[in-house]
Amino acid sequence: MDDYTLPFWIYLGVVTVFVGGAMKRIVASHLSAAPTLVAWLGATVLVERLWAFCLPTVLLLALLAFACCLYSARTSPPPANLPAHGKAVFITGCDSGFGKATAKHLDSLGFEVFATVLDLTGDGARDLQRTCSSRLTLLQVDITQPQQVHQALLDTKAKLGLQGLWGLVNNAGVCVNFGDAELSLMSNFRGCMEVNFFGTLSVTKSFLPLLRHNKGRIVNISSPAGDQPFPCLAAYGASKAALNLFTNTLRHELEPWGVQVSTILPSSYRTGRSSNRAYWDQQHKQLLQSLSPALLDEYGEDYMTETKDLFHSYASQASTDLSPVVQAIVQALLAPQPRARDKAGAG
Repeated sequence: MDDYTLPFWIYLGVVTVFVGGAMKRIVASHLSAAPTLVAWLGATVLVERLWAFCLPTVLLLALLAFACCLYSARTSPPPANLPAHGKAVFITGCDSGFGKATAKHLDSLGFEVFATVLDLTGDGARDLQRTCSSRLTLLQVDITQPQQVHQALLDTKAKLGLQGLWGLVNNAGVCVNFGDAELSLMSNFRGCMEVNFFGTLSVTKSFLPLLRHNKGRIVNISSPAGDQPFPCLAAYGASKAALNLFTNTLRHELEPWGVQVSTILPSSYRTGRSSNRAYWDQQHKQLLQSLSPALLDEYGEDYMTETKDLFHSYASQASTDLSPVVQAIVQALLAPQPRARDKAGAG
């Protein structure tokens, strides 16, 4: 054992220093200690087994150093976010859901917020006026109407002056129907594309000069339905797939300008009318009325009723806590190196 006395004390000293540093990092960064300590225990047992086989000291210390470096890389706290003070953000679709929750939160962080709504006299607009600071400006905008988008741009520029725009959050979106592609009207496909893709495209092109001035951020709210095929959501999914490809292309095109572009793909959340039984009943009624007798006979009314009930049940079980999506948007706006894609709430 005398031959191993010095290597043992070297090993013990390295372990002691590392464990002390690890515990200090855990406390300082408010990380959960349990997973970290379990991982460290596993690494320690592995090293001890290697020691038992009398591997050379140099190799043991090299392995331990590698484990320390790997641990530090995985547990180092992320860089601090950029300050919100003095930054302006334009958000579409703030009548309800993600848009309204995000507008409120960004206002509380100190952003100057320009929030678009479809109805300035609606409940969502009144709630924002009542609960937010004077930094928040409400704008009535239908993003499918170019004149309204242009007027919103003029109003935003007039209020910002030389300040420029830091962030654009393209949140406005619709799902105008559910049903098999064969059963969906062409107007359903066009309705989704007009808002989810062309409307977002229109707003982005209009506001890009303001964003380039500050080398700002674009955050597009998409959906997993744009990545994976979801039965009965062909119209919605196709529009989000178009948005995803546009966003990915834009990310590359704007990189030389210093504008960073992110996609947020929320999982299942209860927003807008999605949990309202009357909404799904109305959708079901419109679907039945739009079908030819031949299609209605072939598919059967029972199939469509079951589909409607399934969608309503799924929407009713969706999460009402929108904070994961709001936090993902904040990170996309303020993180020094924002993620290109964030599956908010996934898993």
